[in-house]
Amino acid sequence: MQSVNIHEAKTHLSRLVEQAAKGESFVIAKAGKPLVKVMPLNAPETGQMKRLGFMVGQIAVPDDFDRMGAVEIKRLFGGTL
Repeated sequence: MQSVNIHEAKTHLSRLVEQAAKGESFVIAKAGKPLVKVMPLNAPETGQMKRLGFMVGQIAVPDDFDRMGAVEIKRLFGGTL
């Protein structure tokens, strides 16, 4: 994530805001110490972002999942069992 100092942020505010609106968040720092994070309004909060495992306990994968349809696949592609 990009970090800019306050002076640079004031100088290039329009460009930085456009980048943030496109999803490129950035941090404004003072004397090298991060003060604020600028991000688009439609971006999910850090705690709201869910990716892997969002359906844990809601679906079940059969034990023979990797063998399902093996007979049909072999038949279609001319293989032998």
